[in-house]
Amino acid sequence: MKGNLLAQGINFSQLNQTLQGMGFRYAASTPGEIISEVIKYIFIIAGLALFGFLIWGGFEFLTSAGDPDRVKAAQGKLTGAIAGFLIIFAAYWLAQILEIIFGLEILG
Repeated sequence: MKGNLLAQGINFSQLNQTLQGMGFRYAASTPGEIISEVIKYIFIIAGLALFGFLIWGGFEFLTSAGDPDRVKAAQGKLTGAIAGFLIIFAAYWLAQILEIIFGLEILG
């Protein structure tokens, strides 16, 4: 197909100028800068999800009324939430250490 956009080539500098003119904030950013901005929001969302799972698992545990299946399900949710917290915590501090070692600005 001759009219294919990929066959014609893309003028990225013109595309960046157009996107900047439209108010697109990250038009001239590198992929690393975009990822650094997104990581901040990922940690916030992960923290809120952790909080939600802790509340949900705790509520199920309190309302299980001694039913072994419901207690086991609630314990699984709580265990998963705590494991998730440890992963979030390790990822945050790993990013902090990488900032210091390599002189980067990851979490700004």
